Amino acid sequence: MEEAIVVRNLTKKFGELVAVDDLSFSVKQGELFGFLGPNGAGKTTTINILATLLRPSGGEAWVAGYEVTRHPHEVRRHIGIVFQEIALDSKLTGQENLEFHAMMYGLSKQARQARIQEVLQLVNLIEKRNVLVENYSGGMKRRLEIARGLIHQPRVLFLDEPTLGLDAQTRRHIWEYIQRLNIEEGVTIILTTHYMEEADNLCHRVAIMDQGKFVALDTPSRLKDILGGDVVTLELEPFFSPEVSLRFESLSWIKTVKKHENSLILTMEKAERRIPELIHLAEVNGSRVVSVHLHKPSLEDVFLHFTGRRIREEEASWQERNRARLRHHFRRR
Repeated sequence: MEEAIVVRNLTKKFGELVAVDDLSFSVKQGELFGFLGPNGAGKTTTINILATLLRPSGGEAWVAGYEVTRHPHEVRRHIGIVFQEIALDSKLTGQENLEFHAMMYGLSKQARQARIQEVLQLVNLIEKRNVLVENYSGGMKRRLEIARGLIHQPRVLFLDEPTLGLDAQTRRHIWEYIQRLNIEEGVTIILTTHYMEEADNLCHRVAIMDQGKFVALDTPSRLKDILGGDVVTLELEPFFSPEVSLRFESLSWIKTVKKHENSLILTMEKAERRIPELIHLAEVNGSRVVSVHLHKPSLEDVFLHFTGRRIREEEASWQERNRARLRHHFRRR
């Protein structure tokens, strides 16, 4: 199968900050490929390089057969992109927004009319085509942006956090449209998200990104299989005894043991049968179990396994670092 994207040793630096750190990967034509990670992980920077919006500091990347720094105009002819921020003209109708975008790509009047009809049907906005965009809901605007990104029949479509800020029901509807366009249009889709469920439901393969690197890359099911069974979280009394984790690590039927704040996160098979024994072992080794949580492995657990942190915590840390940079900036002024 032909590769839609090939990346070799891609790097991007902003001063001393390494935003993208020596990435190498490929994406097959027709694949729905996801970048999963917190804000600041390097997802959007990577997308911007592949979409020719940023020049890399090092390495090479080919999109639709064209190297992004040597043939940027050819790359742009073959890609569509939907940004995090809404970029529609609210004073135009949905039809007019698409008409203008199609004209920018040089489609003839006849081709424009046919294609606008197709993409509006794909995202279920045909009845809203003559409504001003300022009267669209957030989900309708996002669907119109996806339609606009498809207007010139790109080979590769970049979706940067396509459901950010949408409610859960609308988010699921957007998932349906993304899956439909991947199947019906045959377009390769590169999706960035920090929603674990989104990556799990949509993507054929997922690259989990942290601090500019891939910490894991595979299908969602194989990534979760890395953990090898059910996940049990034991919340223990603060300052729990270190003997507890040592005791669990010595047991052959417990596959992994992770410490996280005042909890131990364990993976094992048939965990529901083991919970009474886990509680007993914790207590005889000097700790009291406050609560027990059992669930099947998620991509959040995979991220924790490789980084020692949860995506939500890294998100909060990134936001705090940004606030600190802003405080430092304004003090200097």
